[in-house]
Amino acid sequence: MERIYGSELGAYIGQKVKVAGWVHNLRKLGKVNFLTLRDVSGIVQVFLTKSEAAQLDNVLPESVIEVQGVVAAEAQAPGGYEIHQPEIKALSRVSEGLPFSINQPELKAHLDTFLDYAPFGLRYPQKKALFRLSAGVMQGFRNYLDQQGFTEIATPKLVESATESGANVFAVNYFGRPAYLAQSPQFYKQIMVGVFEKVYEVAPVFRAEPHATSRHLNEYISLDVEVGFINNHLDVMALLSHVIRGIFTHLRANYTPELEALEVEMPLIPDVFPHIYFPDAQEFIYQHHQEDCRGEPDLAPQHERWLGEWAKQEYQSDFLFVTGYPIEKRPFYTHPDPENPRYSNSFDLLFRGTELVTGGQRLHLYEDYQRALKKQGISDLQTFDGYLQAFRYGMPPHGGFAIGLERFLMQLTGASNLRETVLFPRDINRLSP
Repeated sequence: MERIYGSELGAYIGQKVKVAGWVHNLRKLGKVNFLTLRDVSGIVQVFLTKSEAAQLDNVLPESVIEVQGVVAAEAQAPGGYEIHQPEIKALSRVSEGLPFSINQPELKAHLDTFLDYAPFGLRYPQKKALFRLSAGVMQGFRNYLDQQGFTEIATPKLVESATESGANVFAVNYFGRPAYLAQSPQFYKQIMVGVFEKVYEVAPVFRAEPHATSRHLNEYISLDVEVGFINNHLDVMALLSHVIRGIFTHLRANYTPELEALEVEMPLIPDVFPHIYFPDAQEFIYQHHQEDCRGEPDLAPQHERWLGEWAKQEYQSDFLFVTGYPIEKRPFYTHPDPENPRYSNSFDLLFRGTELVTGGQRLHLYEDYQRALKKQGISDLQTFDGYLQAFRYGMPPHGGFAIGLERFLMQLTGASNLRETVLFPRDINRLSP
């Protein structure tokens, strides 16, 4: 007999079937007893007589079992069906107590304890829902861009030089010479604009930043896009807005059970995402919150939260673009604002008051790269030769952005710590499991 999933029971009423999974819970009530079994599709309820329940006295939760029995309709059972007359076979017995319970409505484990036991804890149904949702975000991202003629690429994660900042890289020994874990696919996705014009990548990136906050990780998944033949960063912002809408359209159409299980409050998404110029954002903060950040090259997390609250109240939007960051704050490849070179043709997208995306227009002329790198104190361009080759041989005006997957999930689900949205997080203290 072939195994079926719990979600398929309704097609087999009155028939004998075989299901298999993990012992989720066992409720012994005397003459009437219930075993719940968990498989990838959800929970299966098995009705047990007193003697049948006695066979499970030594079968602890999370033991893996196989059950053959007859399907019966039962309105009170999960999914509306349960299994009667069970024949139970243990496939893998658990012989020790669990580090914490995952068969209760609320998970009562401290985050660090949960992460220490992540191979077990990730079986918790709400955690499974979260990471199914994560897969849905990536699929929605891919689907929209595929429909727009983009090509997915896979770029190296061992690189010769830093792409964002020389201080925040993980150095590795590459056969006796220095190499680094990639901070982003930036150089390669720009190069590939010269091949495909429109490219994207979904892959891990690495930042050697010694942060110990709820907002930072040292390895995360970046959803990167780069597109050629743009006019300026406003074209990139328009594309990003469509991508965000595409992701949520996909989630609504395909992930309703996960959204409901996690009690997700879907965001306010207006037809046009509002935007505010960086100096105007600083002036707003000064005028409304009496905190003078004018002249600073960046916004603090609290500033982002205030701006997010303003966008929601003023524009009924959970998204807000902040444009025109000071050029000194942006990487060397960022295109300056032609009308005011102190500022850049770049942006951040805030989602519910937290930075979610950074992007903008890039330099595309070889001579501009020579000047920009020399301004950074880099006179020997040999290290960047492979990257600059693309510009020596002709590149169109282009730009792009990168969405942090874990930040997206954190803001969508209301998680309090970014580490809750990663299967096996890497921070300054954690390399295992």
